[in-house]
Amino acid sequence: MNQRYDDGMAVRRKVLGDAHVDRANANKSDFDAPFQDMITEGAWGTVWKSDGLTLRERSIVTLALLAGLGNDGEIAMHIRATANTGATPQDIREAFMHVAIYAGVPRANHAFKIAKETYKEMGIDL
Repeated sequence: MNQRYDDGMAVRRKVLGDAHVDRANANKSDFDAPFQDMITEGAWGTVWKSDGLTLRERSIVTLALLAGLGNDGEIAMHIRATANTGATPQDIREAFMHVAIYAGVPRANHAFKIAKETYKEMGIDL
């Protein structure tokens, strides 16, 4: 591919883990391959790779945005990724408290529910 793709794949693996990325790649088809390449380069090879924030900080921001926008399908995946980014449950709690004030209590409430279920699956006692 190219350097941005390679960098993105390395960051994607570091954050989400090899098993997740391997599953995503195994499920890639001709239909969604351009999309997978785009997010690998754009999200992972540009935004997540930049030096402006740490992986921990990016994790916190990402989870707040996902919760605030109601993108529930990605919240559990990014909660699991906190094991690799260093974002703590306390960090995520604070992010979701901000979501409650700035994006709405129902969205934050649902994000807390997803996070609690995911942390429990991860064996993290809250």
